[in-house]
Order: sequence, then structure tokens, then C-alpha cells
Amino acid sequence: MTPKDQHPDLEEARRVLQVEADAILGLLERLDEQFIQAVELLSGCRGRVITTGMGKSGIIARKLAATFSSTGTPAQFLHPAEAVHGDLGIVTTHDLVIALSHSGETEEIGRLLETIKRLDVSLIALTGKKDSTLARYADVVLDVGVSAEACPMGLAPTASTTAALVMGDALAMALLKRKGFRDEDFAALHPGGRLGARLRRVRDMMHQGAAVPLVTPETPLGEVIGIMSAGRLGMAVVTGPDGRLAGVITDGDLRRLLANDLAEGSARDLLAFRAAGVMSASPRTIAPDALASQALRLMESHKITSLVVAGKDQRPVGVVHLHDLWRMGMV
Repeated sequence: MTPKDQHPDLEEARRVLQVEADAILGLLERLDEQFIQAVELLSGCRGRVITTGMGKSGIIARKLAATFSSTGTPAQFLHPAEAVHGDLGIVTTHDLVIALSHSGETEEIGRLLETIKRLDVSLIALTGKKDSTLARYADVVLDVGVSAEACPMGLAPTASTTAALVMGDALAMALLKRKGFRDEDFAALHPGGRLGARLRRVRDMMHQGAAVPLVTPETPLGEVIGIMSAGRLGMAVVTGPDGRLAGVITDGDLRRLLANDLAEGSARDLLAFRAAGVMSASPRTIAPDALASQALRLMESHKITSLVVAGKDQRPVGVVHLHDLWRMGMV
């Protein structure tokens, strides 16, 4: 390594990352029937998943509630200190509680345990102490203990909160898979921002109806150019007598035709061409129910700027253009 690579700050960062990576890997050998039982309890929950934790564990609990909610499982964070001053009323007999405490002896969490049991609510504990008070009250205990914190003084919760976070994510993803949560379900819960844009359907953003520049194989090239100019999509869709897709003509196709004639010194009347003699047959298409992200991948991989949207019968129903994705903030 160079002297710069041996800088004390970089050395410390490497040590921290290694400690936290070891904490995560250490969880693998502890995955057992308790984890399966936790997922079964979550899957059978008829109410909400209530997450709770104090301090740094509370921050992880908030994130876990957000992850559950965004993947189809209603969840809410309950601050344990506020819970004993009235907020415990949000917990119903149909709910399930996930409590996070590395020591398992957090005072504010301890005050909730009797009430949780009295409500006959299932309790999943994420703790580093399997013999703690929290563990004894829990229906399922997931061991998220670590051999050492990444803090050089061994005081600030670091590796322990990372382990709890990762175990919580594992629960949420296992539950997501068990429920059969799909792309479209995710899209329905994430309508905003760039992520929401990527999860929109092609049918919701395509040009359709009169906005689709349609021509037939027999349309003269001069008329094709006029239709392409009016459509402002840089292309025309060629359909046969049965209405099915026969090909497309793009600005690139016209440039190549002109370039070939110039290279050959030909004096052909290009405007006398018919669409069939210029079009690219078997163009790339996409289904109207496909995700916008799929349309973007197709355009990028094939270096094209537009896609014909067609159903299973290969009848065009629209066109989606790269500019539409730009406007949505996907590119």
C-alpha cells in the first residue's frame, strides 16, 4: 500500500468495516427454527407489526417499520417511553410486536412487557442476550449478539445495531417472499420519485391513439416523412392490412438510405420509395403492462430511442419514447 493508503483514518475505517462485516456474517450460523417461527408469526398477523426500541435500537426499529410498510405489511413504530404515557393504546390484540434491545434489559422496554402479554400479543425479540428479561417474555428470540462493537472504546452501539438492522431486513424480505409480493404491489406503494417512475407501467406513459404515427407498407416515402415530422417521435409505425405490426421507419433509416445513395452516386428519386422498401422489419416491442424500467433497459441495451407498444396479437397500441422517460426523471 502507498503511504496515503496507510493513513490512520483509512486504517480505522477498514477496522470498523471488518468488525461490522464479521457481525453480519456471524448471524448466518444462528439462523434456525426461531427465524422460521418469526416469519410464520408475521405472516399470520391480522393487524399491524409494532416495532419498538430505545435509543439507537429505536432508530433501527423505525427503519424496520418503514421497510415492512413499504413491502406490504402495515407497521408502526412505538416509542417505549411514550408508550407508558398513553401511546400503548395503539397496540391491539390483532397486532404483533417486535422489540429491539441489545441488552434485553432496557428499562423502558421492560415496562411494556406485562401489558404486551396481557393483550396476548405475539412478541418477537431481537436481542444480544438470550437469557435476558426481554428474551424470557418473547415468543420468539432472534440472537443478534456481537462479539465486539466497532467503537474503539466498545461503548457506542455500532456492530450491534448493524446486526439488528440486517436481521430485521432478513425478516422483512423472507415475509415479502412468503406473501408473494410482486413488482406491481411494490409500484402501488411507491408512486413518487425516481423509484415510482421506474415502477410505472408503459401503458400509463405511452403515446397512443392519434398520437401514434401510423403508415402502411404502400405509403409513399414523402408522406411517411410528413407523418413522422408531425408525430415528433422520430419514427413511424408500419402496419399491414390486418393491423398487425409490419415494421418501423426511424430517422436513422432515412439517413442510411440517403447516405447509401450518395455513396453510390445514385440519382434515384427517394420520395418515390414506399414504406416497405425503407422500414426495419421485426422491430423491438414492449407490452403495455411492462414496467417503465423494462422499457428503459430495452432502449439502452439496443441503443434505440423509441419502442412500439404492442399486445400479444402484435397490433400496435402506442409508442414509448426515451424523452418520456427523461421527463419522468428516470434518465
